[in-house]
Amino acid sequence: VCLTCCSRDVMVKIDQICHKNSVKFFTGDVFGYHGYMFADLGEHEFVEEKTKVTKVSPGVEDGPDTKKAKFDSSETTMVKKRVVFCQLKEALAVDWSGEKATPKRTAPDYFLLQ
Repeated sequence: VCLTCCSRDVMVKIDQICHKNSVKFFTGDVFGYHGYMFADLGEHEFVEEKTKVTKVSPGVEDGPDTKKAKFDSSETTMVKKRVVFCQLKEALAVDWSGEKATPKRTAPDYFLLQ
């Protein structure tokens, strides 16, 4: 389900219905130069390709780079990952008054949505 140009209450209600029924939910909007996008994919599984890291054995090379790990771009492995997305209601319910709040790292557009 994709929503745009909806009120906050409508977005939260439709996201709750989608989350309950394991339906992927996207919402977003643009206000001039500012905009936002939110995705609730529920439990989302995906495969990520990782480059293998090979360690240089001591004594093989000389110089300052001998202790660094080297990447071999020809060898990769596939790693299965799982992410659980939060609902829109939970994302909007963050308490910014606590010590753990980090508004400096949060995009200003989040506060526009609030």
